Amino acid sequence: MIYLKRLIFIPLIITACQSLGHLNFIADIANELEEVSAAELTNQSNLIWTIQDSGNDSNVYGLNAKGQIIKTISITNASNIDWEDLTSDRFGNLYIGDFGNNNEKRKHFRILKLKESDLEKSSAEVEVIEFTLPKKQDSKDFEGFFLFKSKFYVFSKETKKFIVLSIPNKIGKHEATLVSNYNLKGKNNRITSADISDDKSTVILLNHDKLWKLTNFKSNNFFSGKIEEKSFDHNTQKEGICFKSNSKIIITDERNGSEGGNIYSFNLD
Repeated sequence: MIYLKRLIFIPLIITACQSLGHLNFIADIANELEEVSAAELTNQSNLIWTIQDSGNDSNVYGLNAKGQIIKTISITNASNIDWEDLTSDRFGNLYIGDFGNNNEKRKHFRILKLKESDLEKSSAEVEVIEFTLPKKQDSKDFEGFFLFKSKFYVFSKETKKFIVLSIPNKIGKHEATLVSNYNLKGKNNRITSADISDDKSTVILLNHDKLWKLTNFKSNNFFSGKIEEKSFDHNTQKEGICFKSNSKIIITDERNGSEGGNIYSFNLD
């Protein structure tokens, strides 16, 4: 049944897309959502799940391939401090990364677990995974994460060298572990979203005008293998990325006047 839903979704995307640089334009996102900051597909749903960042309602939205809001879930026990990204597990549970930190003064961060069984509801409570930074680590702004081998990997948003933290996927309070720091080549390399493929062989990191494809890495040393930069020839505030298959991805951007507020697809091969 899972695979049937995915097959239904894929043709909708293929029939809608048109070329836009290296991106394929799929659809406009509903006008009510101006600051879309994430995109995620789960194993149990044919919707594109998204959120908005700080200053917006504590809602999770399910979009169809036309960008229309099909589902709105109000989170009743956790406010939107600064929601920045979404990821999911193989059971279809959805996780909200509440770790945005624009002024870099925040001390406590959260990952909110929305159970798969609650995705059909109009309101739900989440379970909370709280984390603080490692000792002596300066506060950072975070916008991207994914789940890999029962741990979340969270990426800071930097112009040059960024850090990667790991946090166990366990309800409760944790001190994050510093996994690595890295400086990608070039300029304007702020990571705004991240994901890992279902086969766990490829990591993607998003920027406004490009992405990085990471492969052949060892364990959780994601920068130990091949790093490829792929330009979009298209610069908007892109803040959501997820895998549709092991080689095709979905990207969303925020609306800024007449620009953005769209869903795109991109082929990694």
